[in-house]
Amino acid sequence: MTLPPSDKALVPFVSVNNMMRLVHHIGLETMLRDLTAYIEADFKRWERFDKTPRVASHSEVGVIELMPTSDGEAYGFKYVNGHPKNTSEGLQTVTAFGLLADVYTGYPVLLTEMTLLTALRTAATSAMAARALAPRGADTMAMIGNGAQSEFQTLAMKAILGLKQVRLFDVDPEATTKCARNLQNQGVEVVTCRTPEAAIEGAQILTTCTADKQLATILTDNMVGSGVHINAIGGDCPGKTELAKGILDRADVFVEFPEQTRIEGEIQQMDPEFPVTELWQVLTGAAEGRTSAQQITLFDSVGFAIEDFSALRYIRDQIRETAFYEELDMLADPDDPRDLFGMLQRAG
Repeated sequence: MTLPPSDKALVPFVSVNNMMRLVHHIGLETMLRDLTAYIEADFKRWERFDKTPRVASHSEVGVIELMPTSDGEAYGFKYVNGHPKNTSEGLQTVTAFGLLADVYTGYPVLLTEMTLLTALRTAATSAMAARALAPRGADTMAMIGNGAQSEFQTLAMKAILGLKQVRLFDVDPEATTKCARNLQNQGVEVVTCRTPEAAIEGAQILTTCTADKQLATILTDNMVGSGVHINAIGGDCPGKTELAKGILDRADVFVEFPEQTRIEGEIQQMDPEFPVTELWQVLTGAAEGRTSAQQITLFDSVGFAIEDFSALRYIRDQIRETAFYEELDMLADPDDPRDLFGMLQRAG
């Protein structure tokens, strides 16, 4: 006789549908602000975490990665892929799911989709960095690359910094049209541009987010004047960059985890000794961020596991006593922990 699973066997699971319902229930901009707060709280206790560069499996068509970390009480990881060719086949470039577990028992306490959640946490991290590094009063952003991340980046900057205008450019005009349409009635003025030079005109924040896995030059050195903050989020693997080397020579560069960023970020173009500042040190006051109006600050963001851990913590806290999750029968729970075979036999 097959018995119903016990409570110990059940793990909360947040599907894509329930994640979308949760976002609408909380409110997108409220959720972006909340995620920013969770991520900043974890950055401020950075030294408590296990830290390792993501484990990547590269192929000719893309990459599949695992991103693990733990604060000693909870353990989290994210599975994520990056396949730029997918859009030409009607598929997402990036998909992801994640798991949070209790370190004391090793039991999972949450399984969730993270395709949407990664877009939200990436945007929240960008806005957190911009709040610390961008010129005071920055209210205009150039969004270079108008794919799946662009709307989230824009609305996070609105929610956290009070962004008033976004200037859009993409080599694919249809992507720009899509982004402009989605940002209608969102409280941000949208300007569509035909060149990247036009997009950065008057912008204090320059965000680059392109998908091609190549050493590209989305921003040339002569395009970037003094006093701006660059949010470079497209580079996320070896052999993929977006900025001319000359920009890095003139900028103060801030990173998540140097050991990972030197492999995957814009600074893979630079010598191993190229100086960088870790963002957590700015947030805790251990290091300086922006020090002058003329300074160029660059957040060389590749995405790090602690950001996903923060997002997993947030979802775990938000779904309690709600209808925005299902319970999956994931864990074997025999009456006698030593008698897994007996449990199997009794199910016959």
